Amino acid sequence: MGLHTLRVYYEDTDAGGVVYYANYLKFCERARTEWLRALGVSQHVLLTEQHIGFVVRSVQADYLASARLDDELEVRTRIESLRRASIVFHQSVMRGDTLLFTARVLVACIDMLRHKPAAIPQSLHLSIENHA
Repeated sequence: MGLHTLRVYYEDTDAGGVVYYANYLKFCERARTEWLRALGVSQHVLLTEQHIGFVVRSVQADYLASARLDDELEVRTRIESLRRASIVFHQSVMRGDTLLFTARVLVACIDMLRHKPAAIPQSLHLSIENHA
């Protein structure tokens, strides 16, 4: 499981000091990127050298409680399933022991030159498998 800690800044909130709903998805995106980085994977290198990218195909999200300005949050990321050309992540945002948000995110691997689905490179697939 990947863990990513972040602080809620003013820019993350609405006029009432509550995290704007779409920002939970941004927090999860950052956590997935950091999870890959911890595996030694640079999305920039995948894009520029292998012309492979990951795109969100679908999201199921549940908003359970609100985060507020200055809260310290932890985004937990785990692999729910790994297929040849896609990954399903389960992510949760916590404030201490309080569950604020959960999401099931289907991410597809695509060939960025053809804009079509592509297999996850074998070495990356194995690395993800070993850390799932």
